Amino acid sequence: MGNVTSSVAAKFAFFPPDPPTYDVCKDDDGKLVFTGITADKNADVHLIETKGGNNIVATFWRHPFGRFTILYSHGNAADLGQMQELFIELRAHLRVNIMSYDYSGYGASTGKPSEFNTYYDIEAVYNCLKNDYGIKEEDVILYGQSVGSGPTLHLASRLQRLRGVVLHSAILSGIRVFVSSENDILV
Repeated sequence: MGNVTSSVAAKFAFFPPDPPTYDVCKDDDGKLVFTGITADKNADVHLIETKGGNNIVATFWRHPFGRFTILYSHGNAADLGQMQELFIELRAHLRVNIMSYDYSGYGASTGKPSEFNTYYDIEAVYNCLKNDYGIKEEDVILYGQSVGSGPTLHLASRLQRLRGVVLHSAILSGIRVFVSSENDILV
């Protein structure tokens, strides 16, 4: 029953922008870059393979004095192209590094969005933070917005020394659209 529930939930939970707001290509130096958007180009762009076999796009926005890193899981109807202005502002005002990613099936990421794929996605991005940037667990703040609260809590449940966890309009707020109380489902 869990897979049926998960696939039904996915139909309500995931709305990737169609068409995506950006694409990824290599520049003349062989570095991955965004195309189709005009904001700050000072992010490292990654294509990361997940345990689920998908390749997801992630960005790392370094702040020159950033001690902490926010690993940001966005909401259900946005992709990295739409979110990058926010990441630029967060980096500047909070003086933190930002690691962000698109879920499988969002933006230029391959695969289909699903609950389990979001878990594989965030695990792969966290491993990139550790392995490519040397970011320590105790310097990571997980941030989950809307449907992003699911993968955020999944990863938080496996890590013991996180700096913090932020849930912004967590998934329960979306479920309340369909459920008026603990026992009643609105149809």
